[in-house]
Amino acid sequence: MSTAAVAADALAPRRSTKAEPGPHLKLVPAERTTAPQPVVPPRRRPRIEGATTDRMPVRGCSGDALGRRVQERTEPAPLRLTRRGRMLLTAVSVLVFGAAILVLGLRIAGVLEPGPHFTHTVPVQVAPGQTLWSIAESTNPGQDPTIVVERIADLNKLATPADVTPGQTLQIPIAG
Repeated sequence: MSTAAVAADALAPRRSTKAEPGPHLKLVPAERTTAPQPVVPPRRRPRIEGATTDRMPVRGCSGDALGRRVQERTEPAPLRLTRRGRMLLTAVSVLVFGAAILVLGLRIAGVLEPGPHFTHTVPVQVAPGQTLWSIAESTNPGQDPTIVVERIADLNKLATPADVTPGQTLQIPIAG
């Protein structure tokens, strides 16, 4: 048996077989069972006068209409510091800016990041096609070639690193 049939059987004793008279139904005597039953017109929604397809005004979710009061937003009070708070704020600012100036000053002076410490020099004869960069990389493999090239140029009184000629002997610093 299907679910619909079970539901129909369960509801059958509760249903009333008597039709109650209404404006659209007529009572039919029991003798005239062969007469056609009256046709019930479909129920329609009542038409509301003045109804249009225009948009309806939207009502807010708060306010007097719903019984709630809308609180006006006020600007927050400006920050007020006590004397102790102003002193603390000043002290922290001085410490932060002082530390920043100290770190930048030490970095510019080279104390925080010391360059390579060169212990001795070695004479090297420049081969054809060789540059100061390649000499710096081959003689000081673990160091930054930029610093080594500058140090070679200073030791040998070169105006630019390109002033190297093949056969020239240069003093090359070696980091220890």
